[in-house]
Amino acid sequence: MTKDPISRRRFLKTSAIGGTVAAGATLAAPAVLAQTPLVIKMQTSWPASDIWMDFARQYTTRVEEMSGGRLKVDLLPAGAVVGAFQVMDAVHDGVIDAAHTVPVYWYGKSKAASFFGTGPVFGGNANTMLGWFYEGGGADLYRELTQDILNLNVYGFMGFPMPAQPFGWFKGEVNTAADLQGFKYRTVGLAADLLQGMGMSVAQLPGGEIVPAMERGVIDAFEFNNPSSDLRFGSPDVAKNYYLSSYHQASESFEFLFNKDFFDDLDPDLQAILKYGVEAASTANTALAMENYSNDLNRIQTEHGVTVHRTSREILEAQLQAWDKLVAELEQDQFSKRVMDSQRAWVDKVAYYELMNAPDLALAYEHYFPGKLKL
Repeated sequence: MTKDPISRRRFLKTSAIGGTVAAGATLAAPAVLAQTPLVIKMQTSWPASDIWMDFARQYTTRVEEMSGGRLKVDLLPAGAVVGAFQVMDAVHDGVIDAAHTVPVYWYGKSKAASFFGTGPVFGGNANTMLGWFYEGGGADLYRELTQDILNLNVYGFMGFPMPAQPFGWFKGEVNTAADLQGFKYRTVGLAADLLQGMGMSVAQLPGGEIVPAMERGVIDAFEFNNPSSDLRFGSPDVAKNYYLSSYHQASESFEFLFNKDFFDDLDPDLQAILKYGVEAASTANTALAMENYSNDLNRIQTEHGVTVHRTSREILEAQLQAWDKLVAELEQDQFSKRVMDSQRAWVDKVAYYELMNAPDLALAYEHYFPGKLKL
């Protein structure tokens, strides 16, 4: 729809005043056209049943309401037009107008994509890194990667700083780095390189394919993102040990992609609604995640008989050591080094304040809810 050389916006403007239409019809046309919403075809990278579709709907609802009905979003799940990992290409080509995804899903184009959510952990969390994107130079580096280096015809905005992703689902207990050797494990992006460096064999799969792959023996351990998605996928049916806390993907956010030609053709106020609607949805997503992730973690334990663990300090330290080796390799690429240098400088400054200023919340939680934490 957006590959047509005559844009929809330009068509609406010219058709209202051009041609040999009678004067009365010409005058009436704008009033009629004003009642017709511009439909945005937006596909996600998520199965229809995943909570992340709920997060995407929070965005589309806000866009439609803020636009006063001038915009309507046709929100589609993964596979409706293209596969979960193909949405970047589809937006670039104009096959769809927009996508709700994560940068790591187009990691195959450039490993640097993974820095915008699933890169090395220097000491900041997802809030820290979302701040880097908007105030620390990340957005400019993202634009350089997508538009200048990869020549992608897209704009991208980030929203919803995700809680650090669990290490994931295992059939038995894993307490040491040695316990991980030989596992066939699902993850994506630089986390795949990281965990391969720790002795695991990694398959990069979309969310909807994870549990079937586990059932077929293609993998024997996995992570996706959060308790709600994991529960909806049926994870408790294929593994009974769930490990929280990990450095493999600790600072991810959603990516809101738009075809550049489509976006540029919009009126400035509609562009602003699409852009700043990401910030509105980010707050709403955070609140919804808090409610659902917490409730579903409880259900995973009480209704499905899953043992929830906190990943051991030994494994976490082994992850940091593996990141050190991977970072040294990645720094051979000039652009990747610039991104990591920028992130390190931001984290050095910002996380110092965050960590020095933060009270020990675990101490307070243990004071009021003694014996629940597994530290």
